[in-house]
Amino acid sequence: MQQALDAILARATEEVAQVQTTHDLAQLKAVFLGKSGEITQLLRQLGRLLADERKAAGAQINITKQAVQALFFNRESDIKELALTERLAAETIDVTLPVSPDPMARLHPLTTTQERAMELFSSMGFRVASGPDIETQAYNFDALNIPENHPARAMQDTFYIDDTHLLRTQTSPVQIREMREHGVPIRLIAPGRVYRCDSDQTHTPMFHQMEGLMIDKDITFAQLKTLLQHFFNRFFDREMRLRFRASYFPFTEPSAEVDVWMPEKNAWLEVLGCGMVHPNVLREVSVDPDEYVGFAFGMGLDRLAMLYYGITDLRSLFANELAFLSQF
Repeated sequence: MQQALDAILARATEEVAQVQTTHDLAQLKAVFLGKSGEITQLLRQLGRLLADERKAAGAQINITKQAVQALFFNRESDIKELALTERLAAETIDVTLPVSPDPMARLHPLTTTQERAMELFSSMGFRVASGPDIETQAYNFDALNIPENHPARAMQDTFYIDDTHLLRTQTSPVQIREMREHGVPIRLIAPGRVYRCDSDQTHTPMFHQMEGLMIDKDITFAQLKTLLQHFFNRFFDREMRLRFRASYFPFTEPSAEVDVWMPEKNAWLEVLGCGMVHPNVLREVSVDPDEYVGFAFGMGLDRLAMLYYGITDLRSLFANELAFLSQF
């Protein structure tokens, strides 16, 4: 028995030393220690021996079994350590090699346009106000003197949520909320997202607008023109030519649309709508139109960004293409 065990141990020692992978080691382990392995077969033969012989033989087999198990354990540890060493050597980083710096994050052109406009109006005494994107018809239409049969209320122009709520089509509801909460006199701008059913090269279903409002005693249309002239001169860093065209808005009277002359395009381009706040709007917020008067204006920040940066397709502002955004 002992000779057979010595032979098994010697063969296991030789063969285990030659194994290079854990997969091959597992297969070899089954040959010696598996259910049908050589040592397991010897253990099954113990029942054929006499009681005295069985005890001694069992002890010899167990000693050999433990020695063989130690061979496999040590070899598995060696193989894993060698594999780790080789992997670390292969993944070594040469810290002396030059590296490309991570690109710095930058602000979106719409963000810089909005911040630029906010800074300019803030320097002229306007405070920034905000309101909810989901509005009621009462704030979005009724309080702004927009009649029930006005085309702006049509389903093809407005995203309705239910019979009462909708995605605001303008930031003008902010002026109603602010005047009801703070009263007059008041001077504010309200930048934010607005939503309309429109999509092409110059329109998107969601875009950005900035509402401006100034209510006080003895406010004139001439002050509105002066304010807008000063704003556009500073925004574009040059003397701008403005053109006021008579227009119609339910919430202002008189009303005008404003164009700026862009020499590089050799054309007038519309940038905003404005006018004197309609007396009905003032009455909606419990302000006496015989005592207070004021003006309001609304400009598209997306349009301003396109003019300032020379962008030709509005959809580029929302495509999130890094090649485009990295220019700014």
